[in-house]
Amino acid sequence: MSAELPEFYFRVRENGATVFRVDTENRQRRIEMSEIAMANIRNGQIKPHGDHELSEEELEVIQDWMNERLAVIATRDIDDIYRAIDYLNLTTHWAQTRAEEDQLEEVTDALLLAMHDLRTVLVRKKADRLMKGRE
Repeated sequence: MSAELPEFYFRVRENGATVFRVDTENRQRRIEMSEIAMANIRNGQIKPHGDHELSEEELEVIQDWMNERLAVIATRDIDDIYRAIDYLNLTTHWAQTRAEEDQLEEVTDALLLAMHDLRTVLVRKKADRLMKGRE
């Protein structure tokens, strides 16, 4: 562990984080973490924990973390989509070159339905974008 600990720790949750203030300035030099807030990245809310009143500095640090977290999630989302494209290509290659009849029988309907659903959504979204471009 490095000698310098951050002033704040964010325990990531599905919709944000629990925010702690990190303190090592005590007699035992133990790490103490005091919960100060809950940050919700879905609705942008920052709620103080208990009786704690958030300072401007704390609010700024939490808001900065929320913005960075949203950027990380957006990057992961698009990376997942590129992975899905790779998997589709690998699946196509597998179906064409290595798949056994019984394997194809097992997955064909599920794949066709998923691809049809995806295609329907993509075509509709593309048409919406094209219509907006004409306005």
